[in-house]
Amino acid sequence: MNLRPLQSNSCRHGGCTLTGALSATTHVRDAVTVVHGPKGCAHHNFSLLHTTGLDNGELILPEIISTGLAETEIIFGGEEALAGVLTSVARQDPAAVFVLTTCIVDTIGDDVQEVCGRDYGVPIIRVPTAGFLGGTFQDGMNRALCAIAATVPSRRADSAASRAMGPCVNIIGEKNLEFEVEENYAEVCRLLDGLDLRVNVRCIRNCTLQDLSRLGMARLNILRDEELRPVGDFLKERFGTPYVISYPAGLEGTIGFLQSVADGCGVPGEGAIDREEEIQREILAGFQDIAGSEILMESSPGSPEALLVAGELVRRLALKPGAGGIRVPLPISPPVGSAGVRRLLHRWRCTIHA
Repeated sequence: MNLRPLQSNSCRHGGCTLTGALSATTHVRDAVTVVHGPKGCAHHNFSLLHTTGLDNGELILPEIISTGLAETEIIFGGEEALAGVLTSVARQDPAAVFVLTTCIVDTIGDDVQEVCGRDYGVPIIRVPTAGFLGGTFQDGMNRALCAIAATVPSRRADSAASRAMGPCVNIIGEKNLEFEVEENYAEVCRLLDGLDLRVNVRCIRNCTLQDLSRLGMARLNILRDEELRPVGDFLKERFGTPYVISYPAGLEGTIGFLQSVADGCGVPGEGAIDREEEIQREILAGFQDIAGSEILMESSPGSPEALLVAGELVRRLALKPGAGGIRVPLPISPPVGSAGVRRLLHRWRCTIHA
């Protein structure tokens, strides 16, 4: 068993419902997130988000405030503690305030909806994130994305303002805690550029409430992965926007992604596909020095999708998997696009030639 604490085998998108929601709400830069619960819940997540940001080269302090529930509030209720914090935060005049709940709040039965429904002079967006009955990180992220989208005016891609913007897409549910999040986004933008498409909104990464107001004006939503399907369905119902189920994974997946996006946006895709196939041939040609190598793929903690991409590369480079082969790493998530495949093959080359 390999227990080395390396980046390649560290999961950054697991955890509780609260953490999943915070990974989204804290990227709305002109808003504040209030965590209704004990101080420890907010402190733990603040530390996680801050440290992850530093690892990704982002010196950002997430705007998180705790209601700091203690023994008295847990016994007699914390509703007035929440109201007091919301009143104080509203004086700072943020664009919005997100209210995220913790397990203890649901346990004691605070009426958070009623407290959030009072007039504070700024929008209050409640996101139920108590996960003690089985909620996951992804549940929290999905709930946050849907709660935010529910506040956006339901302008659609066929409106006059949308037509004036030109053909564009939204990126939905980027994994803000993962390594290579910006590299993955850059690769998607490169592929979109080949189709003469641009990104309208990154929902949600380093954006503002004003940015998010354009959410319904895109021709297509691109989900980060299939676990965001409930969000894709919600956005389709609210704005009428179709969606592509995930980022491109692997070589064949990248070609399929280009075709799906072209079809979804009603633009020609043949030229972009031809160019990308040529790029992929050049990538594989550049790694002929490892073709035919005997390897052993680390199947844990790689995802099934990552294994499928690895299998594709094994075939394309005539690699020879076996128990006696050189152990090569697999990422938790599959490599995004042709550029992601190039980075993965580079890591394999370094391992094989070490």
